[in-house]
Amino acid sequence: MCSANSICLEGAVANRNRDDKAVIFLEPITPKNASIFKAVRLQALQDSPAAFGSTHANESRYSEADWLKRAADWSSDTAVGYLAMASGRPCGIAAAYLDEQDRGQAQLTSMWVDPEHRRNGVGRALIEAIRAWAVNRGARRLRLTVTSSNLAAIEFYERNGFSMTGGTEPYPNDPDLVEYEMSRSI
Repeated sequence: MCSANSICLEGAVANRNRDDKAVIFLEPITPKNASIFKAVRLQALQDSPAAFGSTHANESRYSEADWLKRAADWSSDTAVGYLAMASGRPCGIAAAYLDEQDRGQAQLTSMWVDPEHRRNGVGRALIEAIRAWAVNRGARRLRLTVTSSNLAAIEFYERNGFSMTGGTEPYPNDPDLVEYEMSRSI
């Protein structure tokens, strides 16, 4: 059920027929739901290891205090995180932070949607929530990096208004890959 702090959307969930609708809601990440944040983040790192700069092995060693601090850091004036929830279970995550040097830019990070919930609007809803948060803080541009091998994510971001900037950086976990920078006006 959606609370006052949640963003709700109705839509078909994968593996359900057209008439069987489920409510997907986006819950801000806070210390109160740090255990759910931890579970979905670790699930994302296992499911899509090349999509993240960190690893499951590294983050599974974090203490509960570390997860509480991360949740608090992602619920501040300069950073936000959202969990997408379906039927009481997490099915996606995204976060953003304002650029310290240029508050007119926000960085989208840690984006992931459970494979069972892809292509049903969850990712688009996460981006829209991040966009709205960034606009409310004065940002005019949303940036992200995406691993060069993640063609499905690149296409998803392009469908959502992002384009390549030409910027690249080495991918920290595989020297054969790079991360492309993408951005869009907001």
